[in-house]
This record gives sequence, structure tokens and C-alpha cells, in this order.
Amino acid sequence: MTKRRLPMVEHADTLSLKALRELVTGLVARADRAEIRIEALEADNRKLREENDQLRVENTRLKVDNQLLRDEIARLKNLPPRPPFRPSGMDQATSDKTVAGSRKPARRRGPKGDTRSATREEVLPASVPPGSRFKGYKDCVVRDLVVRAEVVRYRRECWVTPEGRTIIAPLPAGIKGGYGASLRRFCLMLHSHGQVTTQRLTTLLNDVGVEISKRQVIRFLTQRLDGFHAEDAAVLHAGLVSAPFVTVDDTGARHANRNFHTTQIGGEQFTAFRTTPSKSRLNFLALLRGNYQDYVLNDAAFTFLETRQVDPALLAHFKTCEPRRFANQVPFLEYLAANGIDIFDKDIIRPFAEAGIWGAIRHHGLVGNAVIVSDDAGQFRVGTHALCWVHAERLLHKLMPATPGQVRHVETLRDLIWRFYKALKAYQRRPDPRAARSLQARFDRIFSLRTGYGDLDKLLFRLRRRKAELLRVLERPETPLHTNASERDLRGFVIKRKISGGTVSRNGRQARDSMLGLMKTCQKLGLSFWHYLGDRLGISEEDHEAMLLHPSPPWLQLAPERSRPFEHPARRQTC
Repeated sequence: MTKRRLPMVEHADTLSLKALRELVTGLVARADRAEIRIEALEADNRKLREENDQLRVENTRLKVDNQLLRDEIARLKNLPPRPPFRPSGMDQATSDKTVAGSRKPARRRGPKGDTRSATREEVLPASVPPGSRFKGYKDCVVRDLVVRAEVVRYRRECWVTPEGRTIIAPLPAGIKGGYGASLRRFCLMLHSHGQVTTQRLTTLLNDVGVEISKRQVIRFLTQRLDGFHAEDAAVLHAGLVSAPFVTVDDTGARHANRNFHTTQIGGEQFTAFRTTPSKSRLNFLALLRGNYQDYVLNDAAFTFLETRQVDPALLAHFKTCEPRRFANQVPFLEYLAANGIDIFDKDIIRPFAEAGIWGAIRHHGLVGNAVIVSDDAGQFRVGTHALCWVHAERLLHKLMPATPGQVRHVETLRDLIWRFYKALKAYQRRPDPRAARSLQARFDRIFSLRTGYGDLDKLLFRLRRRKAELLRVLERPETPLHTNASERDLRGFVIKRKISGGTVSRNGRQARDSMLGLMKTCQKLGLSFWHYLGDRLGISEEDHEAMLLHPSPPWLQLAPERSRPFEHPARRQTC
């Protein structure tokens, strides 16, 4: 066995002065070399960290570029694109399910609301043995739908007066071009509410037994809708006059092989869509003006020009004049040209045109004191404006943090914003001046933070500048904190665009806007769109119930002892 060698340990007291100096010198040299190595390792570590940060940023950029290429491939293959960023869960995460009145009342399963409105009763006999006793009836309510073609021959009386004038009995109301109002209501309902294309609608009608062409179906959907267009305009006018707030949003649209834009304007009780070639502020103001075409230069218009930072000297010249109203654009431009305005310079004429329309809006009492809630698109920033918190928080998702520290900063700010948003929702339910002051101070603390992450600090500074619009709910608690209602309304339009494509004619574009707006308005008011169409097309519910009770129309019911409809003997000759 080999003996284990023990290291020799010498005590410092036993060393000579020379040996001690050599030992200390060696230890100092080793410490210097270790320090040099540590400094080199720290430098290498810093270099690796910097390279790692650069690689993280480059990797993030490559991911974005890769996603853009994937989206382009999906577009070329006509596949649905991937959303640019994941949706914000702030509104759902901050919802308080224990709020009184938020729970829906308990409802029994199964349809029970129509058991007392039976349209037809039938007694079903039973086969029983002799001697059985009758114990009444066992009711069973069955719901069914009858869809069939109804071809009616109207025999219109013809008379010739002694003067030689021919009189022909008029057709019932609602019949146009050989088609009844019920067929037209069916087409409008399926196309607007059911998202059925014209081709499938034509196939369905022909399968049921109605001989009709696709062109005629398109006529039903786009022509002779003046009453609906007028009512849609009246709904928008009434909403802008009376609503305490309106939420607005827009989306793309295709019309006549060109890119158009559809703007949604809605409130708690109304919705309106307008498809136009532009989505500028001038276009948005023209939509708010409705069917009016006038321009007004009044105090509201001058205030609007001041906010647009128009030349004060030029503005002072117009302020000296009395408020003026112009019937349309032509006299308005003539007045501006006569006062030294270059009407051919778009940059100069645009703020004056916007101010003239805004003055007309205020002159007619539109918008009034209503708050306009938007997603921070520049064209919607008019009047008393409020910003959508969901869109503001969504800006955090667009950041691309490169380091774990930056990720922690973003997550911390998101948590603070979510908590603040929940406090705003609580204030909206129970407004309190003291709570409003506290929330304003809390807003300043959150959005004054400086994290060292440049993009995040710029975003916080940007949102802090919009404090008045983000905290509009503190002075107007009825104002919503988001534009989710507008996005829900536009979702129906987007689905229609994906299924049916774009529009071609002006009538088709106007019909789509009006019918979708009226449908959404009926939903918000709790009305049946089917019954609304029937009322506007002159279809009474009494006639509908009579049709259910009698398989054939009442005017074609046979007399008891006749095999043909009753006719007066003097009227049997044909005309």
C-alpha cells in the first residue's frame, strides 16, 4: 500500500524574513494575475451580453419579417391573415362579475315564451277500447316553419265608363313587377341579417318553387329602397341630436373595384354605416352633417380654426364679419376667394372647409354635447373627444422588448394600467369627486414613470399628453371606456364583405349601408328586424296570421257549392 502524501504546512512564524517576503510577493503576483483574468472575463461577459442583446433584437426583427412574409403568402393564396398582435384581455380581466344587476335572471330551459300564441290547434283522436272514459287533453306545443311558393292570380275588374274611360281595379299594396312584398321581405332579411349571397338566395327561391332570376333578386336588394334610406338618415340625425356619446370606427371596403372606407357611427340606441372613398377628417365631418349641404361660419367654426392653428391675421379678418350661412359649397368657396383665400391650395382650404362643416353641424344642433369616442385615429378628433383605453393598452403589445429587464418593465406597466382601468370602471358605476381627483393623481404617477427602456418611456409620455381624452369618463361618467360596441357593429359588415365581396353600383353601396345600419339599430332597440321589414313594406301581421290559419289566401277560398272563385254574372267576361 502506498502511503498518502500530506502537504507540508509551514507556519508563518517559522519562516525567515526573506521567505516571508517571497511568499507575499508571490501572493500579490497571483492576485494581480487573478484580477487581470477577472477583468478580462468581465469584459468578455459584457461583450457577450451586448452581442446577446443584439441577437435578441435581430431575432425579434427576423420574427416580424418572417410573419410579414407569411402574411404575404397567405394573401397571395387567399388565406385569412394572422392578427398582427394578440388581442388585449384587459376588459375581460378587469370585469367584476359580482356587480349587482350584471347577472342575467335565471331562465327555464327550452322555448316557453310562445306557448300562449299558438297559430293553429288540432285535436288528435286516440284509438281506445269500448267503455273508456274521456279525461281531457294532453297538450303538446310543436314549433314548425312553412316555406312554400305562393302564386296568386289577381283577376282585376275592368270597367268602361259612359265617357269611354277604362277603369281597372288596383293591385294590393306592396306588389311591384309581379312580385309580392313578402318575397321582398324574405330576400332583404336573408341577405342583410342572414348573410346569404345573391346567388345562393336565387338558388333557394328556385328550389322552393319561385321562378326568379338573380338580376331580379338584386333589384329587390338595391332598388326602390328610398323609404329605408330616408329612415336610416333620420336614425343618424336623431342619434346625433340626442345621444350623450357616440363611438366611431372604420374599416376597409371594396366598391367598383376601388378601395373605399366604411365608417361606423353608433350609440346605445342606433347604428349607421357610411361607405365613402376617403376617411379624412373632412369626410368624417361631412358624415356627421348628415343630409345637410350648407356651410356656416360662426363661433364654433372660428374656434375650430383656432385649434387647427390657422394664421391669426387671416382669422382676425373673418372674425370681424357676422356669422354667415352658405347654401352649398359653391357660394362658400366664392366667399373665401373674395376674402383672399387661395381655394386651389388644398393645405389652406382644407381647415376652412372643415370649419364650415363643423359650424353647420353646430348650427343644426347635431352632436351637441355628445362625446366622440374613438381609437385615436386623427380624423375622429373633433368636438369633445375621448380615447379608447383598450386601444391605448394595445400599444404595449406592439413593443418589442429585447432584454429580460425590458420585458419586466412592460409587464409591470401593463399590470399597473389594468389595475387603473379597473378603478375607472368602478368610478363609472359610482362617480365621486374625491375619487376623480385621486384617479387623476394616480394617472400622473403611472405615466410619469421612467424605466430606461426608450420605446416604453416614449409611449408613456405620448399617453400622458392625451390625459384629458383618456380621463374623459371622470367628467362624463356615461362615456364608455372603449369602442368595443363599434367593433362589434363593424364585425357584421366585415363578415358581409368577406362573404359577398364588394359592391358595384351606387345603389348597392347605399343599400348595404342602410340595411345593415337599420338591422343593428333594431337589435339595439330590441325590435324584430323581420317585423320591421314587414311593417315598412306594408305587410300587416293580421294578414300573416290569416295565411297561417288558411293554407290558401282568403280571397281564393272557394264557396261551399262552387268549384271556382265566386264571380258576379255580369263580370265574367274577360277584358
